[in-house]
Amino acid sequence: MIEVRDLTVRFGGVTSLDDMTLDIAPGTNGLIGPNGAGKTTFFNVLSGFVRPSSGTVTAFGDDLFALAPFKRVRWGVRRTFQTEQAIANLSVYENVLLVEENCGRRSSSRREDVVDAIEFVGLGPSIRREVGTLGAAERRLVEVARAVVGQPRLVLLDEPAAGLPEEETGGLADVIRQIPERTGALVILVDHDMDLVSATCDNVAVLDFGRVIAAGPTREALADPKVVRAYLGDDESVQA
Repeated sequence: MIEVRDLTVRFGGVTSLDDMTLDIAPGTNGLIGPNGAGKTTFFNVLSGFVRPSSGTVTAFGDDLFALAPFKRVRWGVRRTFQTEQAIANLSVYENVLLVEENCGRRSSSRREDVVDAIEFVGLGPSIRREVGTLGAAERRLVEVARAVVGQPRLVLLDEPAAGLPEEETGGLADVIRQIPERTGALVILVDHDMDLVSATCDNVAVLDFGRVIAAGPTREALADPKVVRAYLGDDESVQA
C-alpha cells in the first residue's frame, strides 16, 4: 500500500497539490481529474522530479522521500510520460535495455528480463525493429515495456493511451490489467479515457484543484456527484 499524507506542492503562487491525503491499494488504481488537477505533479513527486512543500509518501513501509531519484528507480519506481520517451533510432530491445541497466540488478539476468518485458507487452516479433518504424500503439507498448522491466514495485502510467484511437486501446488495456499479477507491482494509471480506466482499474481517486474529491471502487467513484460535476459533465455521461 502507498500512504499519501498532507501532500502539498506549490509553484510560486499556484498550489498544484493541496493537502492531498490518500491510501492507494495494491492492484491497478486510476487517478483522474480535469486538466491541471495535479495528476502529473503527483507522478513527478513520486518519481523525484518535484520536491513537495510538505507532506509524506510511504510506499510499502518505506519513506519514498528519503530516496534520491536514482535510488527510487533501483527501489522499483517506474513511469511513463505523456510524451513518448523511447529513442526512435534504437531498437525495441535497446530501448528497454537502457532502463534495465539502471535497475541495479545482476547483469547475468539482464537479457532475459528485457526479452520477458517485451514479450509481455506483445512486441516479441518486433524486438529488433527500430522504434521509429513502429505504429503509435506499438510505440506506446514500448513505453509500457520500459516501465515493467527489472522487477518494478510501483508503475506510474501517465496517459498511455494519449493519441490512440479507441479501437487500438483494447490491447493496451489487456496489458495494463496484467501488470500487477505479472510483476507484483502496484499500478497507478492517469488517463482521460474513461473506458480504459473502467476496464483496468479496481479503484479510482479523483483530483480537482489539487484535492482528492472522491476515492474508492471505480464504479462508485465515477458515479459520485462531485466527480460528475467536476470532471464527467453530467449524470448521462456516467450512465453511458
